[in-house]
Amino acid sequence: MPRIESISVCTAVVPLDRVTSFSTRVVSRREYGLVKIRSSDGVEGIGFCYVGSAGGELMRVAVEQLLAPVLKGRDSYGVEGLWQAMYQESLLQGRAGTVMRAISVLDTALWDLNARTHGVPLHKYLGAVELETVPAYASGGYYLDGKTPEKLGEEMAGYVEAGFRAVKMKAGRLSPVEEEARVRAAREAIGPDVELMIDINNGWHDVTEALQFVRRFEAYDPYFIEEPFSPDDVDNHARLASATRVPIATGEIGYGRWYHKELLDKQAASILQTDALVCGGISEWRRIAATAASYGVVVCPHWFHDVHAPLVAATPNARYVEFFRDDQVLNFRRLIDRQLTHKNGRIVLHQEPGLGFNFDETQVAKYGRWTESR
Repeated sequence: MPRIESISVCTAVVPLDRVTSFSTRVVSRREYGLVKIRSSDGVEGIGFCYVGSAGGELMRVAVEQLLAPVLKGRDSYGVEGLWQAMYQESLLQGRAGTVMRAISVLDTALWDLNARTHGVPLHKYLGAVELETVPAYASGGYYLDGKTPEKLGEEMAGYVEAGFRAVKMKAGRLSPVEEEARVRAAREAIGPDVELMIDINNGWHDVTEALQFVRRFEAYDPYFIEEPFSPDDVDNHARLASATRVPIATGEIGYGRWYHKELLDKQAASILQTDALVCGGISEWRRIAATAASYGVVVCPHWFHDVHAPLVAATPNARYVEFFRDDQVLNFRRLIDRQLTHKNGRIVLHQEPGLGFNFDETQVAKYGRWTESR
């Protein structure tokens, strides 16, 4: 019976090589929360999350002061009970935000630890639907100085040439006319048969404003419009969903099953982008995905392909993994020792135990330091 012996935590601050923008903000660095949980059997599981472009130390405090004391000495197989204990302990400080992300990384590390203990890859430990590969879309299309619609189109076409049959771009920062030019350039570059996703990153404030853009975008047959409004503005998501034929996708900053159930009950999203490293970990992500299945809603999780590829592989109503081909936006890739690869628009799953990779400790040491709680 493996017991949780020690928990280590690190905040890694990784600068971007080039300042990058989307509709609502400009990003020059990423801050990641990393954890390692070691069992009495000598096996180690890892977890991680994106904390933001500042404030990463909040996660360290949450792990060390709130959550590690709940876990230490406990049986690592009691994942559901440990999740509930962490959630209960942090009711006054959390239920959302950085504290819930701290629960997420620890819960993920427990699943990784247990899968490694049994010597099986995570997707098989969870009960796989797909055994070898999962479908993915190439994510990009950010705003950079000097990036014209033509250059955006070339970027999207490059993903198609690499084998992807679905791509995503950013929108919502410029005027409706300028954004239509960008969407048109992307569609013309990729052709009619490749799925085009459009991410607004919470850039609009009301349905009237949104429809000025969406009516123009409809002609280019988007697969979805992502995060049109603030994540808490569920009613406007529902109003827009009823006003356009384009599916609405959201949920990437959503915390817990209760928020996601509101999205489903109000028909505010036909695609959930629930992020396991935000919503409460693998345990909570699976609950949300199962609930979505009963509403006939698909899941296309947000961001970290490293953890979401095995989750999509183990979830019947999950369709796509969001995939970043390089480290220019998702520079977390610099912190791990093995990368997922893709072939014909599908991610090739790791077959090694657990998540199938570890932190690259030499790289982690460049950007942060570990502290250990025993």
